[in-house]
Amino acid sequence: MSKGIVIKSTGSWYTVKTDENTEIDCKVKGRFRLQGIRSTNPVAVGDHVDITVADDGSAFITHVDNRRNYIIRRASNLSKESHIIAANIDAALLVVTVEHPRTNLVFIDRFLATAEAYNVPAYIAINKSDMYNEEEMEYALAVQHLYRTIGYETMLISAQNGEGVDTLTRLISDKLTLFSGNSGVGKSSLINRLIPGLNLKTGALSAQHDTGMHTTTHSQMYPLPQGGYIIDTPGIKGFGTIDFDPATVAHYFPEIFRASHDCRFNNCTHRNEPGCAVLKAIDEHLISQSRYNSYLSIIEDSTDGKYRVG
Repeated sequence: MSKGIVIKSTGSWYTVKTDENTEIDCKVKGRFRLQGIRSTNPVAVGDHVDITVADDGSAFITHVDNRRNYIIRRASNLSKESHIIAANIDAALLVVTVEHPRTNLVFIDRFLATAEAYNVPAYIAINKSDMYNEEEMEYALAVQHLYRTIGYETMLISAQNGEGVDTLTRLISDKLTLFSGNSGVGKSSLINRLIPGLNLKTGALSAQHDTGMHTTTHSQMYPLPQGGYIIDTPGIKGFGTIDFDPATVAHYFPEIFRASHDCRFNNCTHRNEPGCAVLKAIDEHLISQSRYNSYLSIIEDSTDGKYRVG
């Protein structure tokens, strides 16, 4: 038996880098039910695992260590199952674009709330800064300002000309960082700039819909030249949250949680209660309406089982 870390997942095969520094392709032995999670993928990139190699050379993952954290989303429309995007990570970078294609703010907020729920520090990279006209750049700066004031490191970058990439490089050095985002936001181009010679396939936008076509088809970990690793993942369309208790959703929106300490009632849901400090802060423009709408959408997910594509 050997121990190792999962560095690639295709959904049916997993590549494990063993403690002896060899890479072995494995399958999963039996069906895992990990930490009570009903998941489409019992093993994720970043998992620490035990593997057994049979006499014929075939290898199987037989055990997954407890995870210190993970990023998880609802697997698909109306699905009760979840999909674990990555495990045991130091940080998560959400790559977004304000145009070509436009990333929905609800999508950003759902990702950030999930990162908060599972104790993963999150950063935002607004890519394609070289492409924006004056109006789009104004909006990009407003988005940057919004998330910076909440406390999220948010940077404007261009995978094309390198603007802002130095800042990102410093941020992710010596860490294991998940890269995630919608299809078409330039994630693969950004990774190619960070890791010269990697040459991940990049895709054009659909001319008809200004949306990305999937170019990354599996999750994989890559070493960074300056130390640390990134996990590249397929682009995702919507971010359905799963297993959130409506009573605790506010905990995962830092600015709503801060304001909630002044609510009249301890169990305030910040929807229509008298003496709600959160509603007061929204009226005074201290909390953004878009963030509050995202908060409500997660509560709706949790209470009626809906999955809405942000």
